[in-house]
Amino acid sequence: MKEKSKLRPEFRPKLLAALRTYSKERFAGDLMAGIIVGIVALPLAIAFGIASGVSPEKGLITAIIGGFIVSMLGGSSVQIGGPTGAFIVIVYGIIQNFGIEGLTIATLLAGVLLLLMGLMRLGTVIKFIPYPIIVGFTSGIALTIFTTQIKDLLGLTIDHMPGDFLSKWVVYAESITTISWPAVVVGLVSIALIVLTPRVSKRVPGSLAAIVVMTIVAYILREHFGLTGLETIGDRFQINASLPTPTRIAINPETINLLLPSAFTIAMLGAIESLLSATVADGVTGDRHDSNTELMAQGAANIIVPLFGGIPVTGAIARTMTNINNGGRTPVAGLVHAIVLLLILLFLGPLTRHIPMACLAGVLVVVAYNMSEWRTFRSLLKNPRSDVAVLLSTFFLTVIFDLTIAIEIGLLLAMVLFMRRISETTRVSVTTDHIDLSDEGEIHHDDEHLDVPRGVEVYEIDGPFFFGIANKFDECMKQVAGGKPAIRIIRMRKVPFMDSTGLHNLESLCRLSRREGITVVLSGVNDNVRAMLLRSGMDTQLGADNICSNIQEALTRSRTLLEG
Repeated sequence: MKEKSKLRPEFRPKLLAALRTYSKERFAGDLMAGIIVGIVALPLAIAFGIASGVSPEKGLITAIIGGFIVSMLGGSSVQIGGPTGAFIVIVYGIIQNFGIEGLTIATLLAGVLLLLMGLMRLGTVIKFIPYPIIVGFTSGIALTIFTTQIKDLLGLTIDHMPGDFLSKWVVYAESITTISWPAVVVGLVSIALIVLTPRVSKRVPGSLAAIVVMTIVAYILREHFGLTGLETIGDRFQINASLPTPTRIAINPETINLLLPSAFTIAMLGAIESLLSATVADGVTGDRHDSNTELMAQGAANIIVPLFGGIPVTGAIARTMTNINNGGRTPVAGLVHAIVLLLILLFLGPLTRHIPMACLAGVLVVVAYNMSEWRTFRSLLKNPRSDVAVLLSTFFLTVIFDLTIAIEIGLLLAMVLFMRRISETTRVSVTTDHIDLSDEGEIHHDDEHLDVPRGVEVYEIDGPFFFGIANKFDECMKQVAGGKPAIRIIRMRKVPFMDSTGLHNLESLCRLSRREGITVVLSGVNDNVRAMLLRSGMDTQLGADNICSNIQEALTRSRTLLEG
């Protein structure tokens, strides 16, 4: 029994806890919220599927299966899972380079990575990803999504669409003479309906209103008035209104090595977006999600969904907030949302072929605008230059190259700049005459000063002791006038931790000092740093008596050594 209790915190789906105290009143609220969220998710799932380079029913399948698994196994009570706009860029790029089979393998590998992240309890670590990176790649994705929708929004006739950002705009400029004005009107009216519908009714999703209205209008104009130049889903895709059977996936080491970077990007993006969505939901409901359980649920969804031809799954902030605002408080609402989408696919799926492509483009343009976070982007430009560098680097790398490179270089740049900032805040000062005790916290002394004996230099480190400190020791030593000291006291009372590189630097300093006939005495070493010194054998090199608990002991030890 004890072993089971240890494992229980590792995986605790919110659904199990909710069902223990479930009531009819709660079911009524979850049922209504689930129906509304299912209706809201319908146009988005279709639009995200098409924009990602797959058929529209694949987006619905992702929302159905992925949404059901996330709600059933997830660590958030109100999280709604499914395809999101953030994945459009990476999914489209994988399909272009590796085909549908490559996307299937990359998504499955991403699911395995997410599952491992949850098992290793890394849910809280994801929250430490710098905010400029998140805003940078989110804004970059938004601009990329907007760029990919220009063709359908304007009804342009383009035989071959290039993959990179700049070439797309060159092709758009060359094809502007093929613009279709019916498509432009449908796209602009769709955007207007999406924006204005919430002002009339909060209950009716703007995207659904736009699709229903414009599909009816387009059908009448095409069938009864012979309108041309207005492409629909049915003109481009063959709709399969049924759940597919699972397929076998052939994976080998070469394929894994080839697709692992893309899988890592999908996993990181899915983890960030799902945990961000769950955190936002917690702030509204007052609940507290289990981040590790949520990652494991996301991993399970991304392992199962590609078997049915779906695309990556993650938590969707907009749909999750819709769920909360309409009364959803338990995972049952998410299950209902998936069932509603399943019924729509089975019974109304063939009708989706009449939806105008320009209307879907209008939906995605609004999604891109909401994703852009341009106000936040603008405010971050006023931050320190290191944050601005990370923000702009991630943004432009996402737009010009791809999301995988952007996240990897963005994280690397953020870590380098962070270490540089820490190195700049860590100071090394030197004293050769007396020590001011007015701000001392390690000892109590009657005098305000402690005299430093002749032949003794006191170096104080203020901050973490890591690889950036060795040069500062050299600089301080060069600044000290006179001959070589007999003893160097290194005060470490303000050193919270020491890494292996810092330990190596300290060993090098002690070795060089010993070679010059200089004794090194450590002062104010805390328990963590002392334990690291003992494990490395530094107490043997320095001498146990030369590791002192405070500066007074260190000066007393120095006088003893000088007298000896």
